[in-house]
Amino acid sequence: MTMAIPSFTVETRTRASALSTIAVIALLLLALAAPFIVSRGVIQDLFFILTMLVLAQNWNLLAGYAGLISVGQQVFVGFGAYMMFGCVILFGVDPVAAILIAGVLSIALAIPTAFFTFRLYGPYFAIGTWVVAEVVRLLLAQWKALGGGTGTSLPRDATREMMGVGTMRDLFGMKASEAGDALTYWLALILAVATIGFIYRLLRSKQGLGLAAVRDNEQAARAVGVDARRMKTLVYLATAFMTGIAGALIYLQKARISPDAAFSVTDWTAYVIFIVVIGGIGTIEGPILGVIIFFLLQNLLADYGSWYLLMLGLLGIAIMLFAPRGLWGLFSGRTGIQLFPVRRVLKGGPLNLTHRGGPHG
Repeated sequence: MTMAIPSFTVETRTRASALSTIAVIALLLLALAAPFIVSRGVIQDLFFILTMLVLAQNWNLLAGYAGLISVGQQVFVGFGAYMMFGCVILFGVDPVAAILIAGVLSIALAIPTAFFTFRLYGPYFAIGTWVVAEVVRLLLAQWKALGGGTGTSLPRDATREMMGVGTMRDLFGMKASEAGDALTYWLALILAVATIGFIYRLLRSKQGLGLAAVRDNEQAARAVGVDARRMKTLVYLATAFMTGIAGALIYLQKARISPDAAFSVTDWTAYVIFIVVIGGIGTIEGPILGVIIFFLLQNLLADYGSWYLLMLGLLGIAIMLFAPRGLWGLFSGRTGIQLFPVRRVLKGGPLNLTHRGGPHG
């Protein structure tokens, strides 16, 4: 007797993703060597690209996968930065260690924030996150030990003697300022790789399937047993941790902070949303493409003053009208290329097996 037994396999990898893995490894090796190859100005530009990429990937995880449209993520940028400054100035903690502490304290802030904002939906959630950010900004502006409303600077000795700078000076003969820039750049590179790796692994897991179900239809996801509140909370806390670290790292490199700069809606939320929208929301590749385009536009159009922001806005509107899935979504839709595939593809078919039965079988 011959039976047709279904034999299917679930695949997520594509040929393009296999080739991209090789390209990513080569690119990472080149990126690690960048401080020895390019000028200090280029390193600072690369640092800006990497930190903005981290912020964009986290906002994309919130909005593109969890359906949480936040316009208050600057709260974790500013709070993480201020916690790093507080640890260094008030308690003498090494700035590198203070960055991790800032990430943990950002989670502590996110817990009560989530308690209140998760009771709001849609545009009310977005407004709620912005209100929380403004409240935290006003509170930290009263912190006299860190300069109050005018802000403060990191002690010069703290940045010159932070963990790793002395070793880099001894091994590579770098000046203190060059070693500091190289160290913050490498930390930003590690953070960007870790952020993308975490998001990619999450989206390929069972939790990623549940997250996609919550984003597409929360009521239906609840009906099949997905704990929507738990999934959203975990994503919110994870993005708070990574955004807080990014904020601390950004202001470690700047070495000066003020409430208005650290909690800037334009710098840390509006630009981030622009990056995700033009690149492609709901994809890992989208923010990568978006941050490159944003950096190029910023350098090309920055001399035009207020017209620069107007042109960015017009470009964003045009892409939302004619390419709602962003530039990467438009490209991927026409070519089928995915560098970070997360969709499950069912492949295979019936497998014929011959079974011999009977008294002599």
